[in-house]
Amino acid sequence: MPILACQQLGRTLPSPESRTLLEDVSFTLERGEVLAVVGPSGAGKSTLLRLLNRLDQPTSGTVCLNGTDTRTLMPRELRRRIGMVMQRAYLFPGTVARNVAFGPRQHGQTISPEEIDSFLTHVGLAGYASRDAFTLSGGEAQRVAITRALANQPEILLLDEPTSALDEAARHGVEQLLESLIRERHLTCVWVTHSIEQARAMADKVLALEAGRVSAYGPAAEVLHA
Repeated sequence: MPILACQQLGRTLPSPESRTLLEDVSFTLERGEVLAVVGPSGAGKSTLLRLLNRLDQPTSGTVCLNGTDTRTLMPRELRRRIGMVMQRAYLFPGTVARNVAFGPRQHGQTISPEEIDSFLTHVGLAGYASRDAFTLSGGEAQRVAITRALANQPEILLLDEPTSALDEAARHGVEQLLESLIRERHLTCVWVTHSIEQARAMADKVLALEAGRVSAYGPAAEVLHA
């Protein structure tokens, strides 16, 4: 059974706009696979991610997580199991440690200071636990956002162009971090990217969207070669 299965997924805005953002999108994802979602701006890539963990509600189709329709799950549970890293790091006020511990605390779990330090060391932020989150650079903040998502031990990680808002040096560092984390932890990811090189380097499968519909889907080598 695939860890994630989408069948004929779609979202149409109600009147007065009555605009279709996504239509008839189907794919599956096995545990440990990386799916790159590519396409031009406005193709529906971010809309797809928001439907996967119900930040927006689909108007058609289904999303199943390990065979369970996600509409039957409480949103808080779903977003723990399907984590998300946005284009920009929206950190909470307070320390870096507070941000990292936030997700588990929502589910009655406690992360020790030693565990937090270990997490931060692993992403190149040793000694940052007591730092004010609002004093971090863009690259540092995005590393904290990634750590915060991983602290929930999600079954799937959604990445919405997580390096697009960074300068070149920070972008390269965060890309390298994500690549190492994905390989070391065998993470299951859906990664929205404008970079064909990024998709070619990291993805097992590629889903190409155009005007809200699937234009290509399959193994990365086949889709990107075409």
